[in-house]
Amino acid sequence: MSKTHLFATFTGAYPAQPATAYWRAIEIAALASREIPNGRGLDLGCGDGILTDILLDEIGTRDLVGIDLDPLETDAARRFPFYRAIHTCSADAIPEDAATFDFVMSNSVLEHVPPLEGTMAEVGRLLKRNGRFFFTVPGPAFHDNLAGGLMPGVSRAAYLKTLDTRLAHLHYLSEADWREMLGRHGLVLDTCLGYLDPAQTRRWETLSRFTGGLLYTLFGKTARPIEIQRKLGARTLQNRRRLPQPLAALLGRIARLGVPSAGTGWTSLNTASCMLIEGHRA
Repeated sequence: MSKTHLFATFTGAYPAQPATAYWRAIEIAALASREIPNGRGLDLGCGDGILTDILLDEIGTRDLVGIDLDPLETDAARRFPFYRAIHTCSADAIPEDAATFDFVMSNSVLEHVPPLEGTMAEVGRLLKRNGRFFFTVPGPAFHDNLAGGLMPGVSRAAYLKTLDTRLAHLHYLSEADWREMLGRHGLVLDTCLGYLDPAQTRRWETLSRFTGGLLYTLFGKTARPIEIQRKLGARTLQNRRRLPQPLAALLGRIARLGVPSAGTGWTSLNTASCMLIEGHRA
């Protein structure tokens, strides 16, 4: 699944978020390696659409309906022509007819969703029979792969709690957890693959520690990262232009320097920080 050019692509697209760019480059390489079908698709948690635009550059265009809870994000996503419709709504109450989607994809979204059971019920309702789904999510090994805090006197438990709050991570389900939940809603888990190995996770942690983590602390640990980006104007800039490709390529190489495994393949589920979950509607 190696697509090392994605490090430059995401660095150029997310110039104020090097840690996010690093993570997404590995993640989208994983997702793009799967056989995402043609037909009508649901982009569950579409955000501002930039990530999906990059994914479609890799796999070819698709006809999509996007949904997201944040109206500022859905407003930004409307500029992309591959979205036939965009709804600002909760993932457990999507205003679309049942059995009308050939596939559903959700990239690093479900870990943030409080009504997860209801969201899976919606996926089951909206997919056609044998329709496919593709989810990427952090898994149970994410915490274990982190180096932990640098400040003396801060316990590992406190560090992890603060990190989860900053990232708005609510769930770290196992493969078995996902299989059971999906089964309750007529969904079958076919494949579960691991990505983001321990070295990659710690590289992300280092990048995050001195960018988003530092800003989170400076803003009193009360504002969400996206709110901080908006206050600083980074979100607006991100939606208007990208870094020049040569500069983005250089910064992408620097970000992954010394982590030769970055983007080269799948990782054992026992040690992977994230999972790609793929299946179908029974």
